[in-house]
Amino acid sequence: MPDRQFEALLERLDRIAAELVRMNRHAENAEGFQLVARELRDLNDSLNALAFAALGQSPRVRRAK
Repeated sequence: MPDRQFEALLERLDRIAAELVRMNRHAENAEGFQLVARELRDLNDSLNALAFAALGQSPRVRRAK
């Protein structure tokens, strides 16, 4: 393989590697946001239950997803 083709191939592989790093970072962030969203949903459910308890009522039951 000529040096010129080899250099072009290496450059392309470097770009692919950089894109994979970017995609992995994005996936990790998305997973983190899903965790935060789940925790916020659970917190909201708990706060609703406390509010209903303070009013002496039973909370509406939401089915788990």
